[in-house]
Amino acid sequence: MLAPGTTAPDFDLPDQHGTPVRLVDLRGTWVVLWWYPKASTPG
Repeated sequence: MLAPGTTAPDFDLPDQHGTPVRLVDLRGTWVVLWWYPKASTPG
């Protein structure tokens, strides 16, 4: 868990097309992360 105001660590995630997106490439812009924690789980 990050404390409010803490800079997020660098990471890579795939976008909706599977293309990797790096947080470092988005520095200086607003970034919103949206995920569904149970999306890849069975049931």
